[in-house]
Amino acid sequence: MPLEVLERAQSELTDWRGSGMSVMEMSHRSPEFVSIAAEAERRLRALLEVPDDYAVLFLQGGATGQFSAVPLNLAAPGAPAAYLNTGSWSKKAIAEGRKYVDVQVLADEKQSNYATVPAEGSFEVPQDASYLHYTLNETIGGVEFPYVPDAGSVPVVTDASSTILSRPLDVSRFGVIYAGAQKNLGPAGLCVVVVRRDLLEQARPDVPAALDWKAMAEADSMLNTPPTLAWYLVGLVLEWVEEQGGVQEMARRNQAKADLLYGAIEASSFYSNPVQPAARSWMNVPFLVPDSSLEKPFVAAAAEAGLSGLAGHRSVGGMRASIYNAMPIEGVRALVDFMTDFEQQNG
Repeated sequence: MPLEVLERAQSELTDWRGSGMSVMEMSHRSPEFVSIAAEAERRLRALLEVPDDYAVLFLQGGATGQFSAVPLNLAAPGAPAAYLNTGSWSKKAIAEGRKYVDVQVLADEKQSNYATVPAEGSFEVPQDASYLHYTLNETIGGVEFPYVPDAGSVPVVTDASSTILSRPLDVSRFGVIYAGAQKNLGPAGLCVVVVRRDLLEQARPDVPAALDWKAMAEADSMLNTPPTLAWYLVGLVLEWVEEQGGVQEMARRNQAKADLLYGAIEASSFYSNPVQPAARSWMNVPFLVPDSSLEKPFVAAAAEAGLSGLAGHRSVGGMRASIYNAMPIEGVRALVDFMTDFEQQNG
């Protein structure tokens, strides 16, 4: 999270704007918190240019909860639903979807070891599908869709957890966008769902209340007690993004960070990136060293240099740099300098 946001939260922790209360102490029904919630929604709508015919929900359960909520809200039991499989989080969404719908996997990038996304136009979405689901950015594999799939009249649903607010996104191309907060929006504990209002009428009767988008929309996301502190912090992050120049400025910074890091990897004969260039993520950059025995020494030496969180996911190994909105380009420069030194010592 941005340092400015953490410092702002610190200054308001025991007394939010003269109320005499911490946000953690407020009733979610109080005028104070209702104003916090409304302001967060207003800022998110403005930043993403969310059309009026979309509801914005602030829910619990993370993106994983939405793996179930999507079929429960959009499809009848056993109805066909289309999915694209581009890696770990796609697989999890597919596995959960199979509990509720007839999952049809239209494209599976297993042959490339999930090092790319399906080419645009390489698959056709059945028009009887309840929806098309895909993961916009795979954090573990470091692949990202550079396009929005064309699904005809079928609603497009995307998990945008790790890329939301990193660049402009045409909300009108989607039926549903959902995003866990803990990458670019704020701390863990909250999931934002942006859903076209006409789709709120499609939920099956037995959908659990906590996953029912229509019920949550009618209750302003307060059908149950929401994670108030996380919601407040998301609002501060959104304010910070506005102050930095909005999503366009985030895109400029993120492309510069990604270009710097990928450029260093490409210029090296020591490091390599397994992802096909057209599908490389701006947010998560995996990279390999020539010998896996150097991975632990790399991570340990990086930690000593003040660079943390560089170990690749346990399922794939290697290294991975996550360069979300809050990471300044100075942090990427420090990583590139360290990588250069490590290569000189071990190459």
